[in-house]
Amino acid sequence: MISMKNLIRLSIAMAAITAIIISCSNDENGNDDDEDIVSGELHAAFADFDTDETTIYLEGSNVVIETTGNPSHDTPYWGEGNEKYIAPTVTTEEDMTPTRIPQYDGTASLTVTTTPEIASSTTATQLGAIGIAVSGAAIFNDQEGNGALDEAAVSLDYTGGHIGPAEYHYHLEPLAFTNDDENLVGIIADGFFIYGRKCNATGTYPNDLDASGGHTSTTQHTNEAEYHYHIINELYSTTGRYIVFVGPYQGDPSSIN
Repeated sequence: MISMKNLIRLSIAMAAITAIIISCSNDENGNDDDEDIVSGELHAAFADFDTDETTIYLEGSNVVIETTGNPSHDTPYWGEGNEKYIAPTVTTEEDMTPTRIPQYDGTASLTVTTTPEIASSTTATQLGAIGIAVSGAAIFNDQEGNGALDEAAVSLDYTGGHIGPAEYHYHLEPLAFTNDDENLVGIIADGFFIYGRKCNATGTYPNDLDASGGHTSTTQHTNEAEYHYHIINELYSTTGRYIVFVGPYQGDPSSIN
């Protein structure tokens, strides 16, 4: 029996073959149909995204990531009575923000190029979603509302997420699927992937990261060196934990709508 992860990898491989077939197709008059051309292929890292919460496909030379916005893991923010509810540990019911996941529609979509490149200048991150995690939930930066995360940090669950003011999202290293390791965290809005605090190429914390937490090396998803981000291995002041991504974006960011 084929495992779910191998099935996803097979689907990605088939998507790559389909891309080649479509890009070589002509219309009934023998002319190239530009609207149907798909170039590029899905990166192997997309096999790590939860297929119950995300739908990922090629569209021309871009890849589209559609998400329910809901985390695939347990959290107290599902609310009592939900099968994924767990009692709060690092926070309390009193300190949690009032909204619960089933009360909010977090569906969103991100479209990025299949071949992201370093831009000529960086772009600062903004409030709201700046990336999509492998769990399906959003990634936010180190700001909450119009200020630093400090005051809102008390509402974060065990995996560094909460709701406020909109969809469930992570500010801190999402311990539900990456904990001081090399695991894939998700994709940032400029099309570059972000990994945990360790580097697959060396097996330890990378020492050549730029100001955004990025560098160029191989990963568990590719044998060719490519640019990607890591969660920077520096504790955030008030939480004793690690911020997922502050920025700036090293590529040109797209909107997450």
